[in-house]
Amino acid sequence: MDVLIVGAGIGGLTLALELHQAGIPCRVLEAAPHLEPVGAGINLLPHATQVLDRLGVAGELEKVGIATQESVFFNRFGQFVYREPAGRYAGYDQPQLSIHRGDLQLTLLRIVQERLGADAVRLGQRVVRVAEDGDGVRVEVVDESSGARYELGGSVVVGCDGVHSAVRKQFYPDEGDPLYSGVTMWRGVTPWQPFLTGASMVRAGWLASGKMVIYPVRDDIDGHGTQLVNWVAEVERPRPARRDWNREGRVEDFIDVFEDWHFDWLDVPALIRGAERVLEYPMVDQDPLPRWTFGHATLLGDAAHPMVPRGSNGAGQAILDARALRLALEQVPDPLDALRRYEEQRRPATAAVVEANRRTPPDTILKEVYERTADRPFRRIEDVIGTDEMAAISNSYKRIAAYDKDILRTQQ
Repeated sequence: MDVLIVGAGIGGLTLALELHQAGIPCRVLEAAPHLEPVGAGINLLPHATQVLDRLGVAGELEKVGIATQESVFFNRFGQFVYREPAGRYAGYDQPQLSIHRGDLQLTLLRIVQERLGADAVRLGQRVVRVAEDGDGVRVEVVDESSGARYELGGSVVVGCDGVHSAVRKQFYPDEGDPLYSGVTMWRGVTPWQPFLTGASMVRAGWLASGKMVIYPVRDDIDGHGTQLVNWVAEVERPRPARRDWNREGRVEDFIDVFEDWHFDWLDVPALIRGAERVLEYPMVDQDPLPRWTFGHATLLGDAAHPMVPRGSNGAGQAILDARALRLALEQVPDPLDALRRYEEQRRPATAAVVEANRRTPPDTILKEVYERTADRPFRRIEDVIGTDEMAAISNSYKRIAAYDKDILRTQQ
């Protein structure tokens, strides 16, 4: 068994660690000539940190991220709506981690290189074609520095090459454009003093009149207690921007929506303006595919199931994919049967998350408040929506996304 992994993102690097732990040789081919700490913050929910803990890397990630204490909801007037503990504070065995995507990727890269060798991840190597080759598969690769083309063979190839996946494009050359939700997000990271618990994940407002997601991703960045705080502004817009995670955005394109968000616990417009760089991304996804696997090749992560970045679950599902694929390859002697088992397990599960992110993510709590109050301040949240109803919305998503506590404990 020899696995070729296309892409050194979160999913690809996690898969490399999984396969190494299982004793399955693998190589990672990444088109980018350098991996740099780009992007902004992401959250790793307990189902993902459980996998990373089994790999012995969760402790390293906790050193560079923040263990989230609570998820807390407010309306756009800064009024408290709902709070629930998160991760270990909610009784999980693993934490929920708020972390800068660059810190996550580069930490995984370092550990892959330490365990598998410095040449396990080959940068500047762009895979342009996948072809069956008897009992295995071959990939055509372009060396980005020289332009030279060459081929590599393996037992299995896994496309972990993200939302612009070349492997997916080969399988589905006529696939339509991404589906735009009608919402564009802007995001950034800003040095800021701790707010609320200092480890709170805030969701505030609603899409029709502006929504924010805010949480810290690095602690004490200056020796004086300042944190690096991630923020995401979501606004309804008629036309989507280009789907590019690193597309530059402009504060003036959306700051008017949040200009009066001055709360006693946070000055939101000042937080936004404090970011050195702003990124813009359309809230898009794609309909679930009818199949991921073609012969000895399959898909994983965003290449398999791009989803609206809502619910803190995109990277987590890629990590779960990696775990499932490792177990299938480890337990099933025939690679073709192993890939079929992997797909039978993960394709329906991720399709359910894609649909849930469209219709009933945890943010639905804020939608209910927005609609029932007609976007006005309330006197008592209990007169608007009950705690039990909000808990039911949150718990339903946990079950669909597979991080309900009871589900995780059966997987110990």
